[in-house]
Amino acid sequence: MSTDALFKPFNHPKLTLKNRVLMAPMTRQFSPNGVPGANVVDYYRRRAEGGVGLIITEGTTINHKAASFESKIPNFYSDEALAGWTKVVEAVHQAGGKIAPQLWHIGCARKPGTGPFPDYPSATPSGMALPGKQTGEPLTTDEITAIVKAFADAAGNAKRIGFDAVEIHGAHGYLVDNFLWEGLNQRDDKYGGSRAKRSQFAVEIVQAIRAQVGDEFPIIFRFSQWKQQDYNARLANTPEELLEILQPISEAGVDIFHCSTRRFWEPEFAASDLNLAGWTRKLLNKATITVGSVSLNEEFIATFMGGEAKGVDISELLTRLDAKEFDLVAVGRALIANPDWVQLMQSGRHDELKTYDRAILAELI
Repeated sequence: MSTDALFKPFNHPKLTLKNRVLMAPMTRQFSPNGVPGANVVDYYRRRAEGGVGLIITEGTTINHKAASFESKIPNFYSDEALAGWTKVVEAVHQAGGKIAPQLWHIGCARKPGTGPFPDYPSATPSGMALPGKQTGEPLTTDEITAIVKAFADAAGNAKRIGFDAVEIHGAHGYLVDNFLWEGLNQRDDKYGGSRAKRSQFAVEIVQAIRAQVGDEFPIIFRFSQWKQQDYNARLANTPEELLEILQPISEAGVDIFHCSTRRFWEPEFAASDLNLAGWTRKLLNKATITVGSVSLNEEFIATFMGGEAKGVDISELLTRLDAKEFDLVAVGRALIANPDWVQLMQSGRHDELKTYDRAILAELI
């Protein structure tokens, strides 16, 4: 099994990487008062030392009172947190890696009464936490404008303290995805209605970030069909519908699309073996990241429910990557269990992969 495709350099006009391996963003709660400390520095340094081309951090929240549900999730706006993130960047760079923060607002996934500002109402496009279930008031246009600015300010800080790119979290039923999803977005203003209008919030975030960071700084946009509220939810049922959603976001200034699926090998639409990253690359002619149970035999929901995911070979992944179905591969749980995942794959030792199970789950969350 040749792994050459995985270890070719990635040469994007705005981002060069030594290989095609990314560390996927995975939520952690190890930053008291939102400030990443020495343990967070060590966590990311270890993966950079293992040879990962680009680390995408855990979700780190923007400066909005409803952005977080837990004070131990890192933020990306306080002076103390930014100082902590600066140490993370320095450690990753010293280990020969590159790193991007994932900028996050959790939207309707935040239960009222949680987070650093428990009295503040949760933020949703139409006041719904689930389709058809009204739990609050829709976001006002003024507050939407403030949230857009908070994303842009965070991206500007990322560039200032030395990060190599930024990722916008637009997936999994969080705020940006809440606007994209018809089930939660029933607005009748410029942010709701057609698929293109439901993309407007994301478009404005990308445009505001681009204005902050300039033309040469890489912007990654993560999206998904599935939602934590509904694993069978879909933004698009055909490639044409997917293009309606993504094209405005792409044109706003996204460089790379991170296409989140639970199993990378599953076809996204009928009559084609292409996965979500493959279709996105084909439709937009932009670089894409695939993700979802890479080198594991079980998807992540089952492992959260007490199951285990054992290591498997990556021959199908390599075949798809070599065929240029997608450009980059994000590895999640396997990198938690195996910080040396890159070396194991490069030397063909997939049979030495450690099992991912509850015994190491604490390190993830």
